[in-house]
Amino acid sequence: MDRRPGSVLFACSQNAIRSPMAEAIAKQLFGHSIYVDSVGVRTSDVNGFAIAAMDEIGLDISDHQPKSFEDLEDTSFDLVVTLSPEAQHRAVEMTRTMACDVEYWNTLDPSIIEGSRETMMDAYRQVRDSLRQRIKQRFDAGPAPQV
Repeated sequence: MDRRPGSVLFACSQNAIRSPMAEAIAKQLFGHSIYVDSVGVRTSDVNGFAIAAMDEIGLDISDHQPKSFEDLEDTSFDLVVTLSPEAQHRAVEMTRTMACDVEYWNTLDPSIIEGSRETMMDAYRQVRDSLRQRIKQRFDAGPAPQV
């Protein structure tokens, strides 16, 4: 059984940090073999710390145009990966009548971290690196583990 879906939607609360990071990482890792998009329950400008953290690994998300679930032109995804509880609830509503899997990946919102610039950057790097690792593991083209 192939573990790699044909299309994935990453969703978080504002489409400003976690889901754009996940979208960019998945596109870098899998190119055109998976259609990838991202949304938020609400929208907000892309976070500057997220831009800086992604720039450190050679990915530019500064031109990302945040969008909400309502802004989606097509909702035909094989998988929706939610990165916040709020997005999980919205994705379950959206997919209630669809043949689509929804997975919740509990992911820290790094914007809640306070402290020095370096402390804050470390939080964004941690989110970036954990998303990268999770995406690599989940979308490995190998067979799914037997349960």
